[in-house]
Amino acid sequence: MKVWDISQTLRPGMPLWPGEPPLAIRRLAEIGPQCPVNVGALDAPLHAGTHADAPFHYDSGGATSAECALHPYLGPCLVIDARHARGRIELQDVEWAAIAGVERVLFRTYGQFPADRWDSDFTAIAPEVIAGLRQAGVRLVGTDAPSLDPETSQTMDAHREILAGDMRILEGLVLDDVAAGRYELIALPIRILEADASPVRAILRELPR
Repeated sequence: MKVWDISQTLRPGMPLWPGEPPLAIRRLAEIGPQCPVNVGALDAPLHAGTHADAPFHYDSGGATSAECALHPYLGPCLVIDARHARGRIELQDVEWAAIAGVERVLFRTYGQFPADRWDSDFTAIAPEVIAGLRQAGVRLVGTDAPSLDPETSQTMDAHREILAGDMRILEGLVLDDVAAGRYELIALPIRILEADASPVRAILRELPR
């Protein structure tokens, strides 16, 4: 069964949301005459790389990463090629008939993911699209962009639509090698107390024929 790793590599110097502190890996111990192991520590924003937004990120009363049920992050999904969209994914950019019965939808917006630079002009998702997905029964929305909403948004309209349907979010996916179609998604958030987001190791698996 083929597996696609759709996660970013967490590393020092990687592009992060403007204003976030840089990611750092510290070596606390090294193998040597007096030490049998290497031990390190990771300092990173919770939204670094491929991550799952917890509802607490956009709602002070929402669930934190530790409180999120895992079912939305695990199961069949549909990858939609939205590279033709400009600025944001609109209603006309989605083949709605293909979404019938789907609980997890991932949008590909990049021809090649910008692993070494921050892209402020990423393709967001219109709140009307999120509302349509909610009405279709979708429980999780993922994107290779760093956010569902534009970088300069102060109203977080797409996130508000997610909140209205108690849906879940994956951001910063890497879908360069993934064709549009159906897969099994596994992208579990870490159980972090009081966290507004969590890094995930997101993968897609080929569905049994």
